[in-house]
Amino acid sequence: MLWTRWLVLLLCWGSTTGERQADERDGTAAQGRADSRRQRSPPPVEPLDFGFVPAAVYDTHAYYEPGAVGILFHMVHAFLYVIQPNSFPKDLIVRVIQQNMGGIKIEEWRKPENVVLLLQWIHYEAGFLICGTIGITFMVLTPIIGLCFCVCRCCENCGGEMHQRQRKNIDCQRGFFTASLIATSIFIVLGVLIAYAANHNVTMQIKSTRRLINTNMRDLKTFANNTPAQIDYLTAQYTTAKNKVLSDLDNIGPLLGGRIHSQLEKEVVPSLDTALRMAGAMRETKEALENVSTSLEVLQEGTTRLQASLSGERSSLSNTLSDPACTNGAVSHTCNAIRSTLEQLGINADFSTLPDVARASENVNTVLKTDLSNIVQKGYSSFNDTPNLVKEQTKNIVSALPRVKGMLDKIGMEINSFSKMFPVESSLVNFTIFLNQGQKNIESFYPQVDQIDFYRWIGCVAVLCMVVLVLAFNILGLLCGTCGYDKQATPTTRGCLSNTGGNLLMAGVGFSFIFVWVLMAIVTALFIVGGNVEKMMCEPLANRQLFKIIDTPFLVHPAKKNFLPGMLFQNPNIDLTLGSMYRDCYENNGLYHSLQLETMFNINSFLNRTVYNRDLAKVLESVQVDLKDISLLEQAGRDNLINFANSGVGNIDYEAYLAEANKGVALVDLLSFSTDLEAQADQMPRGALENALKGHASSIRQIHRDQVVPMEQAMKYVRARSTLTQSIKQLQRLSNDLPVKVTNILSAIDAAEYLITHNASHVVKQETKGYTESLVGYFKQYTRWVKNSLTSEVAQCKPISNIVDSMEIVACSFIVDSVNTFWFGLGGCCILLIPSIIFSTKLAKYYRRMDTEDVFEDGQENWN
Repeated sequence: MLWTRWLVLLLCWGSTTGERQADERDGTAAQGRADSRRQRSPPPVEPLDFGFVPAAVYDTHAYYEPGAVGILFHMVHAFLYVIQPNSFPKDLIVRVIQQNMGGIKIEEWRKPENVVLLLQWIHYEAGFLICGTIGITFMVLTPIIGLCFCVCRCCENCGGEMHQRQRKNIDCQRGFFTASLIATSIFIVLGVLIAYAANHNVTMQIKSTRRLINTNMRDLKTFANNTPAQIDYLTAQYTTAKNKVLSDLDNIGPLLGGRIHSQLEKEVVPSLDTALRMAGAMRETKEALENVSTSLEVLQEGTTRLQASLSGERSSLSNTLSDPACTNGAVSHTCNAIRSTLEQLGINADFSTLPDVARASENVNTVLKTDLSNIVQKGYSSFNDTPNLVKEQTKNIVSALPRVKGMLDKIGMEINSFSKMFPVESSLVNFTIFLNQGQKNIESFYPQVDQIDFYRWIGCVAVLCMVVLVLAFNILGLLCGTCGYDKQATPTTRGCLSNTGGNLLMAGVGFSFIFVWVLMAIVTALFIVGGNVEKMMCEPLANRQLFKIIDTPFLVHPAKKNFLPGMLFQNPNIDLTLGSMYRDCYENNGLYHSLQLETMFNINSFLNRTVYNRDLAKVLESVQVDLKDISLLEQAGRDNLINFANSGVGNIDYEAYLAEANKGVALVDLLSFSTDLEAQADQMPRGALENALKGHASSIRQIHRDQVVPMEQAMKYVRARSTLTQSIKQLQRLSNDLPVKVTNILSAIDAAEYLITHNASHVVKQETKGYTESLVGYFKQYTRWVKNSLTSEVAQCKPISNIVDSMEIVACSFIVDSVNTFWFGLGGCCILLIPSIIFSTKLAKYYRRMDTEDVFEDGQENWN
């Protein structure tokens, strides 16, 4: 037991209670809720890979499939259920044990409560008591009846008179008795075969018993050999957590600085992004203004030339209409109509009236002389340099790494020294020696077991031979009697073979009376013992009801709650039961979890002193980070934004530009105008005026072809008009609320810089705390992994449940089921020997030679 105690103490070192970790998690969550809503939750702790604990492979498969003989076992179980259908009397057994823990005394049974228990027990055992009484009665009466039967036959009664009276149905009676005896003999043979199969099954299962013993011993050795290696693996994996902590401390700048950067970037980066986008808007504004100037020059050139051509043509046409010929009454109306349309000869889109954008373009060019993008990128670089800034300001932490490594190495040494505090390896070595010696001692009994089994087998076969002897007499008697029977022979003249058959049948009757009471005594004894063992031990063990009895609180002593922890740890108040331990071991959990060792040992003080080292927290408390040197936007950048807002881009009349760009080239379609002019000229009399008007129509058509059509279709003018429209719209979009946008950008940058300058200490403190918690989180991962490993992977106690299951298989399936099947078959033979005696006695009368016979008056005897 001492080695068990040492093993328990060693396994408990890696435990840690879930309450402390739950409190820490709850505290962290509450603190996170108390922070600002805008604060980002810290990144999760990086999971560590501790690998897999070396697993133990156990060989025992505690499962038994009886095969064909299982059918016989089920028959016996069904018979026992008929005899004893009551459920397992758990409460009755508990009360009996509790009433008689002080010892069973005769006078104690006179107490009313004990009398009630006795009556309840008799009620439960009623089936066995009745069957046992019947067996004892059978055993007592059978020799008495046999003796009386012999005396009666000696007095020539009870069929002993050597005279057979004539019967008309004598052949029918002989056939009936013959068939009945044959059927009875067949059933007796079946009973003998059942009993022999059960007897042989015990011998055959001895090899399986040896296999179970060997595999269970091998599993216990595997358990003892693997447990130290598993514990060493647990202690060695502390190095994984330690190295991760040292690595994070060595990279405190990128890690802590990255956490601080991540926490501040949600305020800083958006403000810088808007400034950078505004720098892009400046460049777009410059390009748009240049496009407007270029397009406007092209369009103004075309419209100016068209305006000059149309003005000249309008003046010339007006002079022509001033000809005296137009005063003629016949043509004056036409001349007046043409004169009224002269105002249509003009341009529609007059780009020369649009305001110039040169001033705004000049201001924007002046603004762009300062590279705002470069200034913003400097702000990005300054902010992104936070990890390096933190690294420079935490050199004292890096310089303290040797001291921290010494602390962590000390923790590892304390863990190793604690694991070496108990002589577990030497104890397990002694336990292995004990197992080897025990296995040798068990194997030394194998020859004796084989010899005892041989004698048992011989004894059972001898018992069965008693029945076989009776069967032999019955079968030989049937053969001789049937073969030697002659229907023509009279009872006094029957042949020797027939007479021998009758004598053999009577010999079988005699041996039946001699053996049957002995056989019944064996059957009754085996039935009472084997049946009760099956119902009181095997069935409760199979459905684990037996564990509930053992685990009943205060069963052993009124002051001791639980039996198992009181026996193992001298502390009966631990909530540990045999059933729970068996279930945990059956699921191949660790011995630490199965024995609930966390209730015995307080590991928190050890963990607080070692893994949760406060000196490491003190080292990190000295972290001081100053972010005042971070500048997001220089003054030049601020002035640049203000100058851009005041560049005059927002004062441009964009609606006027869009209105002119959407107008046509001329006020009227010049082709239609020239066609109408020619039509009006045709209405005039032939002469100089007609020809002049047609000449003007041709000139207008020429202006349309040479100037209007190119301005409408030529790529130069189309592209200029399209570029002008797009650029004006782009400028309108960019300049919309431009001062407000710039003010918002500067406000956001001021807010971000204020956050860095005034609130950075709070952020640094929070992130330093989160960084410290992440370092401690690696040790928490280690302790949780140790606890989980101890629960399910270290010292897996499957061999313990295998031992219980193997004992159940050997005791119940190999022995008790076989014994019960043996008395079941033998008992059937004993019962069937009674009708065998009757049928043999009746049938022998038809085969034996009689001394006298019936004589008829006519001298003829009829036996047919």
